Amino acid sequence: MRGWHSDWSHDLRTFNFLGIVDLFATSRRLNCESEIIRTMSPLELRTHSDRGAAWRGPVEAQVSQAPARIAICVPARNEAALLPRLLTGLAAQERSGDFVLCLLLDGCTDESERVVTAYRAIVPYDIVTRHIAADATPNAGRARAAAMALGLETVGAGGILLSTDADSVPAPDWVATNLAALDIADVAVGLIVRSGGMPSLIQDRIEAYYDGLARLRRLLDPIPWESARPHHYTSAASLACSAQTYAALGGFDAIPVGEDGRLVDTAHRLGLRVRRDGTIRVETSTRREGRALGGLAGHLRDMDRTAGASARMAHPDDVAWRYARHALVRASWPMLDATAESVAAALHRPVADILAVASAAPNAESFAMQVVPDIPGGERLVDLATAEAALSALLLRHAGADA
Repeated sequence: MRGWHSDWSHDLRTFNFLGIVDLFATSRRLNCESEIIRTMSPLELRTHSDRGAAWRGPVEAQVSQAPARIAICVPARNEAALLPRLLTGLAAQERSGDFVLCLLLDGCTDESERVVTAYRAIVPYDIVTRHIAADATPNAGRARAAAMALGLETVGAGGILLSTDADSVPAPDWVATNLAALDIADVAVGLIVRSGGMPSLIQDRIEAYYDGLARLRRLLDPIPWESARPHHYTSAASLACSAQTYAALGGFDAIPVGEDGRLVDTAHRLGLRVRRDGTIRVETSTRREGRALGGLAGHLRDMDRTAGASARMAHPDDVAWRYARHALVRASWPMLDATAESVAAALHRPVADILAVASAAPNAESFAMQVVPDIPGGERLVDLATAEAALSALLLRHAGADA
C-alpha cells in the first residue's frame, strides 16, 4: 500500500481528475495576478481588493479625510540600557507623519523611567507612559496587551497600532513601510534581523530554512496581498494593524509566550489578509539573557548548548502537502456547492466537515486556513540538514515549474 508520505502529488492529480481545477494552471494565474498587484498604487490596490470578495475580511477599511493617528506600542521591563537605541531609532523615522510612543513600564525597577524622561524633551514625537506592577513571573502577553490598550486609548478606534520591543531598533522607514503594507493588507508582519552580541550560525541556518519555506508556500499558494519578499517571522517586535482590526482579533492574550503567534493565527482564521513583508525591518538584540520566558534569548541559549542538535522541524514535503491544498481549497471556494465531495477527498475529511467549516467562513482565506489539516499520519520531524536538502529540491522543482 502506498504510504501517506510517499507521493502527495498523486493526491493532487486525483483531485484534478475529480473536477476542481488544475493546480499548476491556477498557481500560474495567481502568481501573474500577484505580480500585477504588487506594482499597483495603494489606491489601485484598494479598488482591486474591493472587487475580490474571495479575500475580503470581516474588517472593512474606513476611508477618512484625515490621516489616522499612529501609536507605537512597546512594553518594557528593566530596559534602561537598551531603551536609548529604540528612542533614537524612532526619532530617525522618515516619511512617517506624526506618531506617539505608548510605553508600558512593566514593573521596572531600573532607570527606565528616568531614561524616558530625559528623551521626552528631545525627540520629535510624543511619549505616553503607563506603569503596571510586576508579576512574580514575567508575562509577555499581559505586558503586550497593556501596551496596546494604552495605544488604543491614545489614538482611538480610528487609529493605527504598531508593536515593537524595547530592545529593538526599527529601520528608518519602518513606520512608512508598515503604513504602505496596511494599504494592501489587514495585518503587517515585519522581518526581524538579529544584531549585536554573539552570533549564532545554527540560528542563521534555521532562519534561512524557514524563509525558504515561506518562498515555497507562495510558489504553491500565491496570494495577492503577500509581499514580493515574504518571510517566516510572526513576531510582535514588528506587527501592525488598525485599531479596528486589533479589536476584532480580541487583542493579545495574557500568556507568557506566543501571544503574537496566537493573534496572527486568529487573523488567518477570521479571513484577514496577513502580509509578511521583508521590506519592513526591525533589528533586535541577540542577548542570551532576555525578559520573556521561552523567548528568543532562551532559544539562542539552547542552540548554543546543543550546537543545533535539538532543532527539529516538520519535513518540507509534508508542509508542502498542506500548502498545495490551501491553493486548491481557495480555488474551490466560488463553486463549493459543486465540488465539496472532491474537496473532502483531497483533504481526507468527511463532506459534512467541509460544509460545516464553509458555512461559518466569511471568505476563501478563512476557509482555507481552517479546513486544511496536517498531512494524514502527521508531519514527520527531521533534523535541520535533512530538512534543508528536501527544501532545496522542492524549491528547485516548483520555482522551475513557475518560470
